[in-house]
Amino acid sequence: MIRLIYMFFYLCGYLVYSLPGLSKAKKLYAENQAKNDAEIQIIPKKWAAGFLKNSGCKVKVSGLENIPEGPVLFVGNHEGDFDVPVLMAGIPKPFGFISKIEVKKIPIVAGWMEVMGCVFLDRSDRRAAIQSIRDGVKKLKVGHSVLIFPEGTRNRGKELGEFKAGSLRLAKDSKVPIVPFVIQGTADIFENNQNRIKPGTVQLEILPAISAEQYEELGMEQVAKEIKAAITDKRAQLLKGA
Repeated sequence: MIRLIYMFFYLCGYLVYSLPGLSKAKKLYAENQAKNDAEIQIIPKKWAAGFLKNSGCKVKVSGLENIPEGPVLFVGNHEGDFDVPVLMAGIPKPFGFISKIEVKKIPIVAGWMEVMGCVFLDRSDRRAAIQSIRDGVKKLKVGHSVLIFPEGTRNRGKELGEFKAGSLRLAKDSKVPIVPFVIQGTADIFENNQNRIKPGTVQLEILPAISAEQYEELGMEQVAKEIKAAITDKRAQLLKGA
């Protein structure tokens, strides 16, 4: 509980500290988001690395060589809340999340997410959800990578939920590669520990990219199934080796 309280104050303190940086990031975003991606995300990535270090969470990353140049759609499993800092710190390529609309209500956090190129998705409003997908496609087309959790919710380290083929429309409409990733261990850091932070090791593995030619030939339904199967298999391997 003491560590959880400490991390809460660390988060709040860092957000206040980041305000001057956010002002600069907003200017860079307005000038050219895709071109200034790396500079905009310096502070968020530093926060993620610091958050993990102070929480006692160690991250083992492998497969970075599988990330191609240019914009991509990152697709992977969603264990818990710690997935976010793990991915921000572990993946060097700048990207924005497809996030639930509720996050937009959090002061300062919402501002950073906007300049990072995140897309807020309201699943209760079909028309708004479709527009969000279009916004994500626009970002990909101008060179900004996007990350989505096709399950739509945390699985807490249990069996993966359905990988919705519709979520891959972002890649199909923008013709960018899909880069699957596997996370193993974040739920044990927090959700499976009665929402208390328990130091541990998380594994993040980037799987081989799927080109536009490959997924157009297979069809998005089949691609969604194959991505889920590949992530499930790799996750089982990581668990055995843990």
